[in-house]
Amino acid sequence: MDGINKWKVLTYGLFSFILACVLIILLLIMWPVPHTQVPEKEFIEEEDGAEFTIRSSKENLNELVNAYVDKLLDNKGDKYTVDFGDDVHLMGSIEAFDTEIPISIRLEPVVLENGDLILNQKEISLGLLHLPNKRVLQYLQRNIPTPEWVVINPKEENIYVAITQMDIKSNFKIKAQQFDLKNDNISFRIKVPNETLGL
Repeated sequence: MDGINKWKVLTYGLFSFILACVLIILLLIMWPVPHTQVPEKEFIEEEDGAEFTIRSSKENLNELVNAYVDKLLDNKGDKYTVDFGDDVHLMGSIEAFDTEIPISIRLEPVVLENGDLILNQKEISLGLLHLPNKRVLQYLQRNIPTPEWVVINPKEENIYVAITQMDIKSNFKIKAQQFDLKNDNISFRIKVPNETLGL
């Protein structure tokens, strides 16, 4: 094989490799997003027991949620933090092509009538890439471990937080009452079931 043919083969090989990579990326972007099953709503008012209102601040919520995230991702090498500012800001990184790519997701919390939260996606950035929001959420859904009461829903571009279904050791039930981050007005209702007190 002479030098010219060798360069032709190498050029066509490189071109084919680049084309295959582009086609795979396009296929991943255009592939339909599967529907996610959101938990059925529970209403803590249906149980007998006493209810109490507790108030929190963004600072306390930051500390509590990030301690929970650290425990959840312990020894998995993932680093994610949540910051409660004017909105909910999820920050972290994902590994692609042996490189850590920063990810930033801003979410707007909405309290549902039963006390669960919907975190509606406002803005997503993945390094300098502009990928569809659904794809980034789908990646998180597949690669970040979450408790059963947190459901990432790429199709609807939101995260459902079923606060009423959190497994709390004391058997208390909890629901969000107010979640106004801009005014730092955060409150929850806690139900202490009668059976917990032996009544």
